[in-house]
Amino acid sequence: MRRLKKYQSGEAAQYITRRAALRKLQLSLNDFRRLCIIKGVYPREPKHRRRAQKGSSEIKILYHAKDIRFLLHEPIVWTLRDYKIFAKKTGKDRAVKDFRNLKRRLALFPELRIDHIVKERYPTFVDAIKDLDDCLTLLFLFSTFPSLRLIPREQSFLCRRLTIEFLHYIISSKSIRNVFISIKGFYFQADIKGQKVTWIMPHHYPFKPHSKAEVDFKVMSIFVEFYTIMLGFVNYRLYHSAGYTYPPKFRSEIHNDSQDNYKDELSYVSDRIATLNSDLICTENELEDEIENIDLDLLEQGQSSNRIMKLKKEAKELTNLRSLFKGLKFYVNREVPREPIVILIRSFGGKVSWDCTAFVGATYNESDETITHQIVDRPILSKKYISRDYIQPQWVFDCVNKRTLLPTNSYFLGVLLPPHLSPFVDSNRDSYIPPEENESQNESDCNQKKYVEGNTGFSASAKEIIDSHAMDDDQLQKAYIEERADFEEYDRIENEEEQNDDNIPEEQKEKLRHEETLSMSVQAGKVHKENKKIRRKNEIDEHRLQARMVKSRHRTLFRKLVREKQVKEKEKWLLKKKRRNIEAQKMSN
Repeated sequence: MRRLKKYQSGEAAQYITRRAALRKLQLSLNDFRRLCIIKGVYPREPKHRRRAQKGSSEIKILYHAKDIRFLLHEPIVWTLRDYKIFAKKTGKDRAVKDFRNLKRRLALFPELRIDHIVKERYPTFVDAIKDLDDCLTLLFLFSTFPSLRLIPREQSFLCRRLTIEFLHYIISSKSIRNVFISIKGFYFQADIKGQKVTWIMPHHYPFKPHSKAEVDFKVMSIFVEFYTIMLGFVNYRLYHSAGYTYPPKFRSEIHNDSQDNYKDELSYVSDRIATLNSDLICTENELEDEIENIDLDLLEQGQSSNRIMKLKKEAKELTNLRSLFKGLKFYVNREVPREPIVILIRSFGGKVSWDCTAFVGATYNESDETITHQIVDRPILSKKYISRDYIQPQWVFDCVNKRTLLPTNSYFLGVLLPPHLSPFVDSNRDSYIPPEENESQNESDCNQKKYVEGNTGFSASAKEIIDSHAMDDDQLQKAYIEERADFEEYDRIENEEEQNDDNIPEEQKEKLRHEETLSMSVQAGKVHKENKKIRRKNEIDEHRLQARMVKSRHRTLFRKLVREKQVKEKEKWLLKKKRRNIEAQKMSN
């Protein structure tokens, strides 16, 4: 048997440097980067870097050797090599000014097809939906870009068309569950085929190109190239499952692409929003939307528990959410961000319009007497109608998160708005929790108790006691054995005490009874003041004991956990300090 030499086995044989991978694949760095992004191959961090680099101590980019062997069998590698040949031949034709041959070569430009890679990376439809978060966030970003040097206008228009098609499905299926306004943009979360999908829709600002090349748009455009194919597949499947034709047909012609839209950015965004305000044209044999409702009667037949009560409450909230704005008509002023407002209102059964003289796609005018709410983002309005409520845009977002129509008096014009709380945070987290969130949580807990009492006839505490007794037979048997052992131990100790009491004289027994009577008398209580220094000292001593008990191989992990805990405590303290300063400033004003 041949004896292996050094660095021919183990981690040294499992990893390969990027330079060696380029030589093995015979590709340039840009083509290799493009191939890795499309195939989903990324650099790896070895456990022992020096062994993986065959004794070298410098930092190198390493890949798994099996990933590079996996790339060797990819057909698009030949297409990427054809690009290199194409560039050389066209360059030669330009040099000798053979434009006839150059025109012929340009017509035979090699096409890169990655449909099979999308099917390979996502073997099931649910796998593709699970990976939609980054896809949607990037495509929504690129749909707002103008024509740049590395981003052609055709790519931006493709992102625009795919995102509009996706939003139309979201609106028709009423899939949105949570929304949030932040500095980055508008956060949306939808329930698609049982999977939670979250994406960011950026704010619309006039685009200003960066003075420095801080963002590598070329790498981002490679991701967009893959994600556009992926979202096209997903949209096709979603539309056909809902009974719509794909590509969708809109009732108006505003979705058509034109050179005027390319030049005018304002009309480009305006047409996008107008398209969302139009309905889809369906086929003649349109299928009904399958709304996943939980059979409440079926749940009532089963065993009552907190989990079933929670499911019934969520099902009831979901039913109310789907028709939250049903029967309401909204009018949006020109200063309000229309795109998220239109998506939310139309997703939950409402109707929306705006000034037809400023933007296209309006369905009714401001003078319509059937308008119930007008969304305004300015402190004073010259002309008002008595038949409608004038509210600020935050009311729509808070109603969706609370899943009910909130009172409008807290959102009138010029009124200081209540805090806009994020629905994406954990209510049981260890970090800082604002007092408004605590109040909201307490209110929801009270509503939960009332709901349990109204549906079961028991109080919430009685309900918890009933559920606590619902244990398996094995657990009951184990508890019974432990209880019997405790009773036997108690009887043994009691018998020993009785035997000891028989040996005590009568005078001593009388003295013990008198002392016991005095100890049972009512006495004035004393306030216990906790010494913070002693408590802090005890915490430090306890932490030192914990650190000593940690094994040497786990000390690095222990220090990391302690450091993370200190960072969280510092952030919590800073947020509390910031809140105290805000409250003090309010009191001073």
